[in-house]
Amino acid sequence: MAIRGVHKIVVEVSDQARAKKFWSEVVGFEVTTDAPYGDDGGRWVEVTSADGMTALVLSTMSEYAKNPEVRDELPTADFFFYADDIEKTYRELSAKGVEFPARPEKQPWGWWAMFTDSEGNRFALSERNPTS
Repeated sequence: MAIRGVHKIVVEVSDQARAKKFWSEVVGFEVTTDAPYGDDGGRWVEVTSADGMTALVLSTMSEYAKNPEVRDELPTADFFFYADDIEKTYRELSAKGVEFPARPEKQPWGWWAMFTDSEGNRFALSERNPTS
């Protein structure tokens, strides 16, 4: 049996409640798990994309964690989100206050943009099935 894809991605956050609100109320992911985890009062918080295929585990950042040093024009996350219509998604999320350090732009390999979450993480956004 072959590996079929990615199911869960851990995103380190400094404030789980704030991150959960951002991903669910602003971006539109569904909160699928919010339960006690471990002996230190931690929580296991997952939000799932609208297509149900990808869950983000919003994990509290360790006090020893070090933010990656990445140039400002690049994402801090090592994966891309996708939208069917990147320009429409950009307009909708921008209207909700989501910051886009890089607006949608056509590149030789397709459309892309970059947005920032409530915790300062920068994510790439591409168009999965570009029409132009």
